[in-house]
Amino acid sequence: MSDFKSFAKAGHWPTLAASFLYFDFCFAIWVLNGAMAPFISESFNLSAAEKGFMISVPILAGALMRFPLGILAQYIGRKNAAMVEMGLIVAALAFGYAMVDTYDEVLAMGVLLGIAGASFGVALSLGSGWYPPKYKGLAMGIAGAGNSGTVLAVLFAPPLAAKFGWQTVYGLAACTMILPMLVMWFAAKEPPDVEHQTFREHISCLFEADGWSFSLIYVVTFGGFIGLASFLPTYFYDQFKVTKIEAGQLTMLATVMGSGVRVVGGYISDRIGGINTLSGVLVLVAISLVACGFAGSSLAATTLLFMLCFAALGAGNGALFQLVPLRWPLTTAVAGSMIGEVGALGGGFIPNAMGLSKQHSGTYMWGFVAFAVLAVAMLVMLRIVQIRWTRTWAEKGGRARSTPTTVGTSGARRTA
Repeated sequence: MSDFKSFAKAGHWPTLAASFLYFDFCFAIWVLNGAMAPFISESFNLSAAEKGFMISVPILAGALMRFPLGILAQYIGRKNAAMVEMGLIVAALAFGYAMVDTYDEVLAMGVLLGIAGASFGVALSLGSGWYPPKYKGLAMGIAGAGNSGTVLAVLFAPPLAAKFGWQTVYGLAACTMILPMLVMWFAAKEPPDVEHQTFREHISCLFEADGWSFSLIYVVTFGGFIGLASFLPTYFYDQFKVTKIEAGQLTMLATVMGSGVRVVGGYISDRIGGINTLSGVLVLVAISLVACGFAGSSLAATTLLFMLCFAALGAGNGALFQLVPLRWPLTTAVAGSMIGEVGALGGGFIPNAMGLSKQHSGTYMWGFVAFAVLAVAMLVMLRIVQIRWTRTWAEKGGRARSTPTTVGTSGARRTA
């Protein structure tokens, strides 16, 4: 309790709360097509591969939009960038409500939903910007727990789609964005952790090996989270023949674990180090994914295994973003956006892999196996690169150094 009081006093909690709410509602919009996929698929009689592609489009679009929004935030401020983005989301949802009637238009709508997926780097940097390095992991974990927006989407979108039609859900979703916009406008304050740097300095992480190492690990932790969260309603509906609403409720059980444990992942990483936490996470993800594939005949076992897998993925997301501000303390927003962009692209892999596996082999098993193999590969990479990380900018295990450092492209350490 004393640690929490110290944390609350160390930064500006209204900004952190506004960042959480902003990310939460944006995340719900981002996965809206995945939550309504059984309804959309039925409307257009989609094949397994078409379902996977349709679900992947918003994920891929959101990934590609993250870095440009992070750059914009460096020049107009993170709060202003968030307000601009939410305004565009409302316009996109209005288009969905009024204009979407064909499969091609659903794909176009998926691109527009990607606007909501761009919020990640800005939300985490805005929320954690007021906090010192020793609390960055927890602050980012709280802001990042906004991926609980998945819960809102899978819990409310299916019953609303069943009652009013899935196109109407776009219009209802547009109305919900008023709340985070008002809270952001009145409660949030732009953090002071801003330096005026050149464009080249802003994007320097794109040319560093560490940036790509972080991004590839995030392909598993966040890509796995968003990809599975978007595909699970379709998986439960097709695999176990539950109702569309029940498919959303079962997905909710898994995603709420990932969202809640993200905060725990950041908290634990502040104490034992993000590297140690990520190592355990990647092992658990690989094991649970393969187990999910083998448990395809049992609804109860599959649900429990997905809950375990999502808990690991959530902890991994918190752990990785405990490390990001340690490595890039002055450009956290842009570094986070770049890492989030590449990582989210991995989320597009899962729906397509699952759809293709089902269509060509008659089972989803090989989609699970493919992603488990990727998790093991990232674990091997992490254990190799952490040797250099702990010699330059992090303490053993990935904890924050008592004296913050920055690291250039040559790997030389400098005191910040």
